[in-house]
Amino acid sequence: MVDALLPDEIVALARRVVEENAAAGRRVAVAESCTGGLVAAALTEIAGSSAVLDRGFVTYSNEAKQELLGVPSDIIETFGAVSIACVWAMAQGAIDSSDADVAVAISGIAGPGGGTELKPVGTVVFARARRDADAEPEGERRDFGDLGRSEIRRQATLAALELLLP
Repeated sequence: MVDALLPDEIVALARRVVEENAAAGRRVAVAESCTGGLVAAALTEIAGSSAVLDRGFVTYSNEAKQELLGVPSDIIETFGAVSIACVWAMAQGAIDSSDADVAVAISGIAGPGGGTELKPVGTVVFARARRDADAEPEGERRDFGDLGRSEIRRQATLAALELLLP
């Protein structure tokens, strides 16, 4: 019998996210592209996650980002789907379309193709938005390198879970 669907490192961090957000009375949402639902899957691996995870959006296509999260097409056309501007809009869209207090968005290039000189394979961008009206969205770009598709997605999942810690 399988103990956990996901690697121990991801499950352990997801457990911290669920426990610490539950203790803080915080609900979370995720907007995922390159991770394809892995962050939501990690959170739901934890018993009691329903008290914390409000919802997850898997917006793999640009159209889904626009339709489900309200990402303006001009952001995608100007900066691309793998940009801080895009994940900021995704995170804010997740807040606006949920009852969450905090949302994290992820978009990246997991490979093996799709990279460019400016955005090589392994480039992943993250943003965190809070419902608090005074909170500015936060964003960051990480360059994991061409570690292979699965490892890039694993690293991106861990980074997104870290951003969900209170």
